[in-house]
Amino acid sequence: MSGRVAAVLVILEGLGVLVLAVWQLVALFSGDTGSIESAIALVVLTVVGAAAVLAFGVATWREQSWGRSGAIVTQLLILAVALGAATGAYADPGIALVLAVPAVVVLVLLVLAVREAGRAARGGGPV
Repeated sequence: MSGRVAAVLVILEGLGVLVLAVWQLVALFSGDTGSIESAIALVVLTVVGAAAVLAFGVATWREQSWGRSGAIVTQLLILAVALGAATGAYADPGIALVLAVPAVVVLVLLVLAVREAGRAARGGGPV
C-alpha cells in the first residue's frame, strides 16, 4: 500500500519538475535569460531529470526495486536543496519547508515500501 502512495507522489514530483521545465522555456522565449546556450542546456537537463523522476515513480508503482532506489536518492537530493534553502545567503525557511516536508513523507513511504517488498520476497506476503 505504501509503495503505491509513494509511487503516485513521486510521479507528482516528476510532473512538478516538468512544469519547471515549461517555466524555463517561457523564460527562454521571453528573453529573460543571460545566456541562450546555458538556458537551453538547463531546460534539457531539467527535462531529463523530470523523465528520470517519472520513471522512478512508474517503476515504484510496478514494484521494481530500482524505482524505489532512485526515488529514495531523489528525496535525499530534494532534502539537500531544502537545507540549502534554509541556510544559504538568501535563506527562506518557507521554501525549505515546502521542499522538505513532502520529501520526508515520500522518503518514509519509500522505506516502508522497501520493507514490504522484503517481506513479500521472503514469503511473508504483503503487510
